[in-house]
Amino acid sequence: MLSEEEKIRYSRHLMLDDVGEEGQEKIKKGSVLIIGCGALGSPNALYLAGAGVGKIGLVDDDVVDVSNLHRQILYRTPNVGISKAQCAKDTIQALNPSVEVEVYQTRFEVDNALELVKDYDFIIDASDNFVTKFLVNQACVLSNKPYAHAGIVRYMGQSMTHYPDSACLGCLFPTPPKDASLYKMGLFGSITGILGSIQASEALKYFTGVGIPLTNALLNIEIATMTFRKLKIAKNPDCPICGKNASKVLTPLSCNS
Repeated sequence: MLSEEEKIRYSRHLMLDDVGEEGQEKIKKGSVLIIGCGALGSPNALYLAGAGVGKIGLVDDDVVDVSNLHRQILYRTPNVGISKAQCAKDTIQALNPSVEVEVYQTRFEVDNALELVKDYDFIIDASDNFVTKFLVNQACVLSNKPYAHAGIVRYMGQSMTHYPDSACLGCLFPTPPKDASLYKMGLFGSITGILGSIQASEALKYFTGVGIPLTNALLNIEIATMTFRKLKIAKNPDCPICGKNASKVLTPLSCNS
């Protein structure tokens, strides 16, 4: 049951016939792991906390740098030099004290990936490198976890959502690109808010059942011309990650492979 304070806080959700009190209670009972507390993680953390997700996990081992501030809206100038995950927790709890926040000050790696995702209902890939993105995909497929992917470079971005038995990132890209960084060519700051908000929306849709998820599809965004394209994709039976002959264990990835 929602408290009277919660009914006021989430009143705009309660007004939606497809969400209502029942949907808000599902959000409250839900848990989301955000992998990366940077440009994509920032809007995810804020919108999911504001929406009342019951538990949010934050995975990041970095500290705030002044160069982050043009796009990472969780942070302020006085946060420079401080742990991103801890600052993110403080911001989330200032926004919504009822949200439980778990901080994991570590990198998402082969040795801890399955352990990190196992206790969460939905995973957000907000990482900033291809190796981690492919590892998130592997871990979620092996753990039967739904997750939202996004990636950004320059003025362009993409997003897709994986549910168990839908197409995964490996169905599109069997191996990571050789360039490990998404940011070497620069990044238009505001596009991160758009893509991160799409990911947060996919998580909330998962809990409430609202609408149609971004599964078996890839949404491409080009912000300079405001071009949005949604492409249908199919599950690949020979995918190295989710196909019939896929490995049942996590495989270390390299951008040089």
